[in-house]
Amino acid sequence: MTSLVAVASHIPEATVPVAAFLREHGIPEPRVRMYERFFGFDRIPLDPAAGPADLLVAAANGLPDFAAYRPRIRYVIQARTMPVVAPHPVNPLAEACRRLGLEGATAICLTQHACASGLLAVEVAGELLAADPDPQALALLVAGEKAFTTAGKVLADTGVMGEGAAAVLVAAGGDRDRMLAYATRTCGKFHRGAWLDEELTAAFHDEYPALLAEVIDAAVRSAGLDLDDIALILPHNVNRMSWLRVLRLLGVRGADRLFMDNLAGCGHCFGADSFINYRTAVDAGRLRPGDRYLMTSVGLGATFSAMVLEH
Repeated sequence: MTSLVAVASHIPEATVPVAAFLREHGIPEPRVRMYERFFGFDRIPLDPAAGPADLLVAAANGLPDFAAYRPRIRYVIQARTMPVVAPHPVNPLAEACRRLGLEGATAICLTQHACASGLLAVEVAGELLAADPDPQALALLVAGEKAFTTAGKVLADTGVMGEGAAAVLVAAGGDRDRMLAYATRTCGKFHRGAWLDEELTAAFHDEYPALLAEVIDAAVRSAGLDLDDIALILPHNVNRMSWLRVLRLLGVRGADRLFMDNLAGCGHCFGADSFINYRTAVDAGRLRPGDRYLMTSVGLGATFSAMVLEH
C-alpha cells in the first residue's frame, strides 16, 4: 500500500503583506479588503533571490536522513501547476536533481491536474513503485513554484500564491501514512481556468463547493469510512469562506477539523499546500498514530481531488 515515508516543507523567511502585494498587481481596494477580511490572507512568503530549483532543493534537503535515502530514490516527480515555469532552456527539475545527487533517477513532471497534481503525483509514484522490481525503491515528490505573471500570482476572488515548497518520500509499502483511497474528477467545461468568461466564472464559483464535497465524499467512502472517522482535513489554502460552504454540504459541523493554520501566513503554495499543512499539523501534535486524515486540492481547469491516509 502506497505510503509517505517522510514529508518536509520549506517556507522562505521573507514575507510581504498581502494587501501590498495585491495592490502591486492592480487589484482594486475593495477586493484587497475582501482577500484580507473574508478570505483570511495576511502575508505571503516570497524570496526574490531564490530560483525555482532553489525552492525544491531546500524542501528536499529538509527531509530527515535524506542522504541515507538517496541511493534508494528511483523516481523524482515534480508536481506543478503551470506547464511552463521557466524560460527555455532552463529546467528547474533537472537542476534540482543534479544538486541533490539524483541524476540517475527517472525525472518526471506532472502538470495535468494543475494545483491538484501533488495528489496525482502520490498516486503515480505508488503505481511506479509497485511495478518496480526493487521493493526498497523510493520516489521523491517535490512541489512548489515561483509564479512570474500576475495571472499566476493572484487567483481572482480565490487565493494569493505564496512560494512555499514541499518534498515527500513515497514508498510502495509501509506502516505509516498509508494511502487508503484517492478520488479525482475533472470538470472540463471550466478548462480555461483563469481565463473563463464572466458567465463560466460565476458558474465555477457557484458549483465549486458541491464538486469538491462530492470528491471528498467519494474518497472517504472508497476508504470504507465516513466523515466522522476523519480526524483532520489538510486542505489547499484557498479562501476560508469557500471551505465553510464545503463543510456545510458534507454535514460537518464547525471547522475544528479543518486545518487552516497556514492560510494567513503562507497563502496558496500551488500543489504543495496539503504537504506543508501535513508537516505543520504533525509538528503541532494534531495527528496521532492511527488517525485517518484527508488531503484535498483543486486545480484550475478544473480538477477536484481528495486523498484519505492513515497516520
